[in-house]
Parts: sequence; C-alpha cells; structure tokens
Amino acid sequence: MKNRISELRKERKLTQQDLAKLLGVTRQTIISLEGGRYNPSITLAFKISHVFGTTIEDVFIYEEDEI
Repeated sequence: MKNRISELRKERKLTQQDLAKLLGVTRQTIISLEGGRYNPSITLAFKISHVFGTTIEDVFIYEEDEI
C-alpha cells in the first residue's frame, strides 16, 4: 500500500524521530512505513491520520489490485 507519510511529515517539518515519538513507535517503524515495506495496524493508521489532521484515505493510497 502506498502512502503520503513522508510528504505529510516534511510539510509539517517533522523528523522521522519526531513523528515516531508522537506515535509511540520507533524511528525504524517510520522508515519502514515511508518505504512501503510495512502496512500499519488500523490503530496506527488512525493515529497517523490524527497527527496529520486528515483522514486515513488522505494518508494511505489503496489500489484495487492489492487484494
């Protein structure tokens, strides 16, 4: 699943470490999320969207062929 985490994080001038601290995860988790190597739990997805003040759909890009 693609996402806009890196883009949204940079718009808000947050480092990966800053975002990790806000979400209660490790910086490595943020690196994996931004690289598309890890899909978050629904709880983490909600936390991420909340930090950015947007919806899950605005952060994560679901593509039909991923089923």
